[in-house]
Amino acid sequence: MDTTISATELSRRMSDILNRVKYRGERFVVQRNGEPIALLQPADLRPGITVSELVARVGDLKVPDGGFADNLEAVQAEQGLAEITEWPN
Repeated sequence: MDTTISATELSRRMSDILNRVKYRGERFVVQRNGEPIALLQPADLRPGITVSELVARVGDLKVPDGGFADNLEAVQAEQGLAEITEWPN
């Protein structure tokens, strides 16, 4: 989730905002007169989500029903053992 800040707030808190971008991976939408003008995000952004987004998504997951563990055990029982092969020399 992106945090929206004004260009004025960005100019006042530049060091703090840049640290949050770099060390926490946070993203900021910069607005001027209520209009988005820039997105501030980590330069080495890799595909994925931030920790905050992960926590938000996990919190929305439903708890599996009572038969879920039984289903997993049945799937495992149907699978054979993995074949062990030696690494080539």
